[in-house]
Amino acid sequence: MSPASDIPLEDLLRLPVVALVGRPNVGKSRLFNRFAGTRRALVHNTPGITRDRIAAIVDLGGREIRIVDTAGLDAGEGSDLAAAVQRQAREAVREADGILFIVDGRAGLLPEDEAIAQTLRRTDRPIAVLVNKIDEPNQLDRVHEFHRLGLEPLCGVSGEHGLGAFDALEALVARLPEAQLGNGRCEDDVIRVAFVGRPNVGKSTLVNRLVGSERVVVSAEPGTTRDSVDIRIQRGEREYELVDTAGLRRAALRNQKIERGSALMTLRSLERADVAFLLVDASEGFHDQDARIANLAAESGCAMALLANKWDRVPEGQGEAVRGSLERALGAVVQAPILSLSGMTGMRAERVLPLAERVYAVAKRRIPTAELNRWLRETIARHSPSMAQRGPRRRPIKFFFATQTGVSPPRFVLVCTDPDAIQSSYRRFLENRLRESFDFEGAPLRLQLRARPRRRKGSASAEDTAENSVEQTE
Repeated sequence: MSPASDIPLEDLLRLPVVALVGRPNVGKSRLFNRFAGTRRALVHNTPGITRDRIAAIVDLGGREIRIVDTAGLDAGEGSDLAAAVQRQAREAVREADGILFIVDGRAGLLPEDEAIAQTLRRTDRPIAVLVNKIDEPNQLDRVHEFHRLGLEPLCGVSGEHGLGAFDALEALVARLPEAQLGNGRCEDDVIRVAFVGRPNVGKSTLVNRLVGSERVVVSAEPGTTRDSVDIRIQRGEREYELVDTAGLRRAALRNQKIERGSALMTLRSLERADVAFLLVDASEGFHDQDARIANLAAESGCAMALLANKWDRVPEGQGEAVRGSLERALGAVVQAPILSLSGMTGMRAERVLPLAERVYAVAKRRIPTAELNRWLRETIARHSPSMAQRGPRRRPIKFFFATQTGVSPPRFVLVCTDPDAIQSSYRRFLENRLRESFDFEGAPLRLQLRARPRRRKGSASAEDTAENSVEQTE
């Protein structure tokens, strides 16, 4: 796939990009979170936590910049995974307009810092050295040792407490070229798409395929992605924000604090997403954990579809049986479309973003009240709810009217005589009929059954009129 059709948002807005670089465990992610104003990147005292480039837009007194947190630059790359991580970090440095070189004031100047400085001195981009972990004014003397790096200016900062951090960032940004004006896009036009699933089902490979470059680290090692990685691209007139998330294992198997933090980041990404694509390994089938993740996506309110990845590994002649098995398993959780593809080979990958557009539009759909009430009348005539048992007497349940109260996800209120007496199976019947009648495939529906407000004696309301047209036949 050629990346020419995927225009990065940086090329549209041309926001200045500031990269945070340095060796592992010097506090880059903590400073990044300080600048972003939220816990956007994982922070832990284990070196090498950050593996992908994490980005956020920061407003500095009316001027926006894009800051990028990178993996720690390390001369010894070691394994294939480590090599991929380092390529990501170096690519971020090449793409940056300015660089914040982070060093550890507690540990002092190390040979690894000098090796990174030697590389950075070859660039013509503005650089500032941030001597981190200067948490008290009496520790500022530690900054002087880093003059040996031959880079200016040097700033003592504290990612933990924020001391001097924004002053250093603003000073660097003042040396950057002015941002060009964008194309007048509206943030509401951006579809935020989260790719979720178990570890090692191919989320990062597919995201890289859609972007057209190795934007996120890919490795055969499960759990390679730890943070949620946001990437903006444009196709035609539509912009998408692709969110590659950490694989979700069952809670009992998350035996590390790092992995629990990654799971939390994934859940936060779902909360902010418009569309959730659940990836499953088609060659392995649908697991219980896939069903749990599908439930999480539905509960978050995302429009959803299932991507049966690694379809190229499904034995010839078994595709129909595998697809049928996936449809039955997913249908027990949520009604959503299924797309079979291969992120590795690119098979049907071009259908992913049109599918996101489709389910996004479904979640935004509004149904006129008149149509809803015709649907309600026909649905009740087809199958009425069980009688309500109140004491020794059984009374029929009457529905009065229905109305849509919101979108993303679509929300509906159905007014009836006794909501508490309606069984959960009948609620599911109403939801399924609503989904089928108005083609809400892929959108989680929210149905609220509400009792009709008591009327004052002698008063009339719109509900009285609706009662005559929608009332259940006794």
